[in-house]
Order: sequence, then C-alpha cells, then structure tokens
Amino acid sequence: MLLSQVISHTRGDFVRRLISIALPITLQSIMFSSRSLVDVLMLGQLGEAEIAAVGVAARATFVTTIMLVGVTTGGAMLTAQYWGAANKQGVRESTALTWFMATIFALLSVLLFLIFPSEIMGLTTDSELVMQLGSEYLVISSVTMLAVACVASMAVGLRAVHQPGLSTFFSGIGIASNIFLNWVLIFGKFGMPALGIKGAAIATVISGAIEVGCLYGYLHYKKHLLAFSLSDIAVTLKVDKVIRFLKLSMPTTLNFLAWAGGLFAYHAIMGQSGVQGLAALSVMTPVESISLALLIGMANASAVLIGNQIGAKKYDEAYYQAIGIMFLSVLAAIVVAILLFVCRNLVLDSFSALTPETRALTDKFIVVLSLGLILRCIPMMAIVGVLRAGGDVKFCLYQDIVAQWIIGIPLAAIAAIYWGWQPEAIYVLFLTEEVVKWGGSIYRVRSKKWLRNLIEN
Repeated sequence: MLLSQVISHTRGDFVRRLISIALPITLQSIMFSSRSLVDVLMLGQLGEAEIAAVGVAARATFVTTIMLVGVTTGGAMLTAQYWGAANKQGVRESTALTWFMATIFALLSVLLFLIFPSEIMGLTTDSELVMQLGSEYLVISSVTMLAVACVASMAVGLRAVHQPGLSTFFSGIGIASNIFLNWVLIFGKFGMPALGIKGAAIATVISGAIEVGCLYGYLHYKKHLLAFSLSDIAVTLKVDKVIRFLKLSMPTTLNFLAWAGGLFAYHAIMGQSGVQGLAALSVMTPVESISLALLIGMANASAVLIGNQIGAKKYDEAYYQAIGIMFLSVLAAIVVAILLFVCRNLVLDSFSALTPETRALTDKFIVVLSLGLILRCIPMMAIVGVLRAGGDVKFCLYQDIVAQWIIGIPLAAIAAIYWGWQPEAIYVLFLTEEVVKWGGSIYRVRSKKWLRNLIEN
C-alpha cells in the first residue's frame, strides 16, 4: 500500500521537477566547496603548514556560512509555501526579509573574526606557524561573509520559484574569478607580488564581490520578481513578520551552528593527533563537501517541492513524495560512494605537497567517507528535505544536539585524548551521530507531525 502510493505520487513530473531543481543546486554546492578546495590545492604546493592553516580557517568561516544558511532557511520555508499558494508579493517580501536578517548576522560574524582571529585558530592547533598563517587568512577572508549572506538569501528565493540555475550561473562566475585571482595573487603573476596564503584570502574576497555584483545587477536589470527594493524591506520589518521569521530561523540557525560547531570540534579533536592528522582532515573537508553535493542538491530540491505542496494544502502528496525522495537518496548515495572510492587516487594525486604518510592516512579517510555517505543520506534527506519543509525545526535541533554533542563528540574526544586511537579510527567515530539520526529521522517523518502550513494566519 505504502509503496504503491509512493510510486503514484513520485512518478513522471515530480521526478522531472526534482532533477531540474536539484542539479543546479548540486552544481552550486560543488562550486561553493571548490572555493576552499582551490585554496587548499594551490596552497598545497607550498607546504603542509599552509594546507593545515587554510583548512582550519576555512572550517571557521564554514561555521559562519552554515549559520547564515540557517538564517536563510526560515525564509526558504516561507518563500516555498508562498510560491505554492501563488502569492507572488509574499515571495518578494519574504526574500527581502531574508536578505536583511542574513546581512545583520553576517556583520556580527565579520566583527568576531576581525577581533579574535588568533583565539579562533588556537582552538584547533598549538602550532605557531599554522596559527599565524591561518589568522592572516581569517582576517582578510572574513569580509566574504557579507557576500555569502547576499548570495545565500537570493539563492533560497530563486530555488523557491524553481529558478536555481540563475544563482548557479553567477556562482560559476565567482569560482572562475576565484581560481584566476588565486593563481595571480598566490604565486605572483602579471608582476604582482607572491602573497601566498594572504593572496588566497584577497582572491576570495574579490571574487565574492564580483559574484554578488553580477547576480544582483542582473536581477534588477531584468526587473525580476525577487529584485526587491528598500520599500519591500521596510514593509517586512514589522514585529509580527520578524517574529514569525525568527521563530522559524532561530532553531534552524542554532541547529546549523551546533552542527557546524561540532564539525569544528571534530577538527580540534583530530588536531590532538598532530599536524599530519590535521592536514589529512583539511584535505578531506572540501572533498567531503563535493561528495555530499548531490545529496545536498536533492535535499534542498525536495524541501522546495514538498514546501510547495504544503503551501497548496496537498498534504498526502507531500507525505508520499517525502518517503519517495528518501528512497531515491539511498540510491544516489551508493552511486556517489562507489565513484569516490574508485577515483580516490586521482583525488590524492591533486595534493602534491602531502608526505607519503599523510597521503596514506588521507586514503584511509576517503574509504571511511565512502561508507559514510551511505550512512548520511537518510538523515540529511529527512532533516533538510522533509522536516524543515514543514517547519519542524525544533525536533531537528534537539536531535542534532543529542546525536552530535552528547554522543558523537564526547566519544571521539575520549578515543583521541584518553585511549590514544589512530586518526583513521577517530574519523570512523565521527560517523556515530549519523547512526543515531537514522532512527529519529525515520520515526519523525512517518509520524506526519511535520506537515504544517506556515503561511496561514
């Protein structure tokens, strides 16, 4: 009965719309991850200290990026349901409010990085060289958080109206300019001084500004629905609308912060094994992000489609499509895991500065990650693609805190500090939280408690 209903509600047009939204988001996720990968690859030609420094600094900025994504998620829920209800003015105003709130949070994070760069780097390493290099990178690249806020807030709006390809196109412009500027500023081309890690940070800032300028300039030139004005922002800055937005965004933002902070904690735990383990994990950070890109794209696409159905009050369709998308995510994860495992030597060959020992350790990490992708697919799809589409944000927050901070992180920390386990064994323990999330996520989806219309008065 369940299977026949799932097949009935996910055949044909649903799959086509899922793919049309998921593929641009997947490509954009890969491009986003490629920014840090480009830095790691190019700086990797200088030495392992540079790899470790940019890896730690990038993880710190990633925590802030995830926070901003959490802030915009509240807007994404509302915008998707407004679009499903055919309320275009609601879509426009929701996008404007999302941009305003994300920018405020971005400004706060920039101040944090400018005031405490050494303290942030010191959380994961006691190497003076790594701390010095990472602090230089962090201070300069922190300004990019404003660009992230602008791009992320517009990206969720474009996804909600089924036009994710626009933000993906301009992300392509951003990453292309980042690669070119990295080459010029890191190695000193065209008469420029060779700035090393500082050059990578400057390139990141300039490329972010180029991406934002092109994206917003195009939308206003075309008089796009989402090209909001100051008057649209003013209309949305009302107590009831801001409170509704914060009620959705704050649990999700705390959830994302807790999760991303947990990733930073894992980095600190791995740092206990020395620079070698830290360098291997720094290589894994962008590799992991790119490997998860397809699942992230599918999850965000399903959140849009399921949100549209809830906004249109088609609750049965939303439920059975949610079950169907979780089945599809398992198949996608298996395909990606096999590809990563088969291509792991090609990945490792890209990092020429790694010592033989660090390369061997990174190879073990990639094998673990290949298996971990299959373990992560159901929790990611359930949390990002289903539960948040209906605004079930508190459950997601509580589950993540328990799985990561009460179970996963303490277990890995004990293994690293007291038991003296090898880095690859510690890396396996990082996946403990996913096992916990499987049961909770599936139970919650089946309960249907997440099927809530968020835009009704």
